[in-house]
Amino acid sequence: MSTFQYNALTSDGRMMKGTIEAASHDDANELLKKMQLVVNSIEKAKAERPKTAIGRNEFLLFNQQLASITKAGIPLEKGLRELAHDVSSHSMRNLINDIAGELEAGTSIDQAFEKRQKRFPPLYGRILKAGVETGRLSEMLTSLNRHLDISNQTRRIIFEAVSYPIVIFILASIIVTGMFLFVIPQFAVTLSEMTDGGRLPAITRAFFVLARNIIPFWMTIGITIAGIIILFTFLSTFPGGRRFKESLFLAIPVLGKVYHSSLLSRMAEAMAILVAAGTDMPETLRLSAGSTGSEILISESEVIASRIEQGTSILEAGQFCRIIPKLFMYSMQLGAQRNELQDNLYSLGQMYSEQAEYGQSRLQAVLLPFMIIFVGIFLMMAILSMFAPMVSIITSLSSS
Repeated sequence: MSTFQYNALTSDGRMMKGTIEAASHDDANELLKKMQLVVNSIEKAKAERPKTAIGRNEFLLFNQQLASITKAGIPLEKGLRELAHDVSSHSMRNLINDIAGELEAGTSIDQAFEKRQKRFPPLYGRILKAGVETGRLSEMLTSLNRHLDISNQTRRIIFEAVSYPIVIFILASIIVTGMFLFVIPQFAVTLSEMTDGGRLPAITRAFFVLARNIIPFWMTIGITIAGIIILFTFLSTFPGGRRFKESLFLAIPVLGKVYHSSLLSRMAEAMAILVAAGTDMPETLRLSAGSTGSEILISESEVIASRIEQGTSILEAGQFCRIIPKLFMYSMQLGAQRNELQDNLYSLGQMYSEQAEYGQSRLQAVLLPFMIIFVGIFLMMAILSMFAPMVSIITSLSSS
């Protein structure tokens, strides 16, 4: 299959440019005619550089503007064209115009975004499809914006809490490395002479060993970090790996709780929107779990949906879940029985959103002091290891 660039007129006489994949020039021409386009020119597209994902802030702004457009009732294709005019980034402007062009040509919204899945977050096209099909696109985009804000705030808190101690740690590491290379070896000779070959304290011996191997030590640390990055990148390439990564992330104290609460809040609010649109429960579970991007949540929701389709009650269907709490399932069961499912889901979404925000404040309060204490303990041990033998020598001299 090759990619062809075309210039054509729509049925209402509007000029349109875009790309299409086809086996040959003639096949591309036929496909465009089937799309009711009058082709002016068509040629094989030049090879493009691999596209990279758009930045988080750029995507957040795009999603906010798209939510405003849909809330105002502007047709999606026209809204995207207008949105492209206000975008400063040339590549982003071209991306939006290409999507608008495909929508005008009859391509479904999920297909248009699926073609560009490397540029947008996972399952973004599916979220848009669910919103269009249910007539609740603006609400789903607004809900997504709120959770993107929570995610960005969490990243900012982590960065702010970690960056200062990391700078201190790097400077301290440089100083300590210099000590291990040039100062401590001199201390080793002096202290050995002062103790007449006696046994040095364990902490001092440990630091002397580290001084002799400081370069291999830092090389080992660097190789380990690089290995972890490569491993996590590999795990992101298939669903099982992403589930494993997510399990590790969920196990991290405080941070895992913030992530968990954010996922549940997004799922609950998406379910409330779908229920209000009249979507049946199995499809509601599948679509709302898909909108979170969580592989574990998608897997669990698929099993629950299948069991419900077989006649199992909501509460019984979710007994096996690890990530979806029993409270979540019980609230759904109770809401369905009392015909208050939508209200219960909105309440769950609000509750988990508040839990995520509370977790963020805890993270900010705990992480910075923890990092500073860790750096302080390391430096204190380095100093203590040098002075411990001197204290022993002075004590022995005083007693004699």
